[in-house]
Amino acid sequence: MKSLDRRTFLITTTALAAGSFGGLAQAQAFPDRPLRIVIPFATGGPTDTMTRLLASKMAEVLGQQIIAENKPGAGGNIGAEHVARSTPDGYTMLMGTNGTLAANPSLFERLSYDPTKDFTPIGLFTFQPNMLAVHPSVPAKNVSELIAYLKSNPNASFASGGLGTSTHFAGELFKIMAGVQMEHIPYKGDGQSVPDVIAGNVPIIFCSVLAGMKWLESGKLRGLGVTSATRVPVVSQLPSIAEAGLPGYDLTSWYAVVAPAGTPQSTIASLNNALNKAIENPDLKSRIEAMGGILAGGPPERLTELMRVEAPRWAKLVSDAKMKRL
Repeated sequence: MKSLDRRTFLITTTALAAGSFGGLAQAQAFPDRPLRIVIPFATGGPTDTMTRLLASKMAEVLGQQIIAENKPGAGGNIGAEHVARSTPDGYTMLMGTNGTLAANPSLFERLSYDPTKDFTPIGLFTFQPNMLAVHPSVPAKNVSELIAYLKSNPNASFASGGLGTSTHFAGELFKIMAGVQMEHIPYKGDGQSVPDVIAGNVPIIFCSVLAGMKWLESGKLRGLGVTSATRVPVVSQLPSIAEAGLPGYDLTSWYAVVAPAGTPQSTIASLNNALNKAIENPDLKSRIEAMGGILAGGPPERLTELMRVEAPRWAKLVSDAKMKRL
């Protein structure tokens, strides 16, 4: 009887050990197939370009392909909702922005997802300042002169990349802080707004640094400042709007990667490690900085805190600017 008990014990122990090691092996196997990162905006824009660069470098770290998939519409909400409703296994991620993860709950009357409840942060990717520029026909040579010009020309207008975008918010914050009036002319991205301003159809524009900087040297646009609190290295000749005549002005886009809520923490840790290693890649670093980006990184908690701080800030701007909820 004792011999039988000992044999049973050994078989049971071996089975349990095998199960434990099997579970460990399964956990360590992530990822064992291609992953997907959803871009909630159209192809060709800054978000699309930067996401594809990041995906390729993260894939090198993870040893699996990361497929970038565009799901544009509704200010990023369509793509965000799709990821929020996806299986929380780490194989579907979202390239979130300050819009989808902080501003949209205040800007949209009905939102089909909750940024804080429906997502698990993976990590902060990059900050992306915008640019204030004017058509050469505008006499202002700097921010102070533009403010004076607008006070004398209250019917002037500014172009942005669309309703609810960071370029739209940048213009609204400028109006509030400078005490001026400008009509907002929204476009479907910088790809439409910049050419229209160059053509002289709209005198003033807030656009991404990437979209605007290539027109500065030719004189087709006159850059007056960047929207971040400090200068951006790739266009270091431009002062920040704050230092150029509007102290305290600061409105910068940011990009971050999130997964559906409920994704295992071990999986989040693997993805966060891949994100941070990708950010350290010299090729990615040089290319993002050439686009005007400021790389971030860090633990998931850094993104959690940013979302917590930014949401009420954007809500206040929506309220102060009396922006119509969508």
